[in-house]
Amino acid sequence: MAADLPGALLFACTQNVIRSPMAAAIARHFYGNRVFVASCGVKPGEPDPFVGVVMDEIGMNLSKHRPQSFADLEDSSFDIVISLSPEAHHRALEMTRTMAIEAEYWPTMDPSAAMGSREQILDAYRDVRDGLMRRIRARFGAQGARGV
Repeated sequence: MAADLPGALLFACTQNVIRSPMAAAIARHFYGNRVFVASCGVKPGEPDPFVGVVMDEIGMNLSKHRPQSFADLEDSSFDIVISLSPEAHHRALEMTRTMAIEAEYWPTMDPSAAMGSREQILDAYRDVRDGLMRRIRARFGAQGARGV
């Protein structure tokens, strides 16, 4: 069931290179200026070229994204942190001990583990992208969301 939009939303995963940047870009696209959206990882990783390919396919450019950790966040005043990996969820739960923040865990496959041809690997990234898109729209509503 869709809820009211939060004022500030944080997506977190392990390295902030695949899942959380995808989710943040999708949320920004759908909810524009109505929600502050950020992403981070437990530790920053190296950019992943497949992410750019599958996000470009739907008109979302992530070329300016720079992986960051929880410690790198300029602001920690979020209403909700949505963790996409077990490691990130542990950090999110730590945040709830000292801040008034809601934590949700959306287990999301890491597509970098996919094997096979380039197209098979891209399909794994597309599956994650499309799953995040469905989940975000289901959680925060399609009403007023800009389309893809």
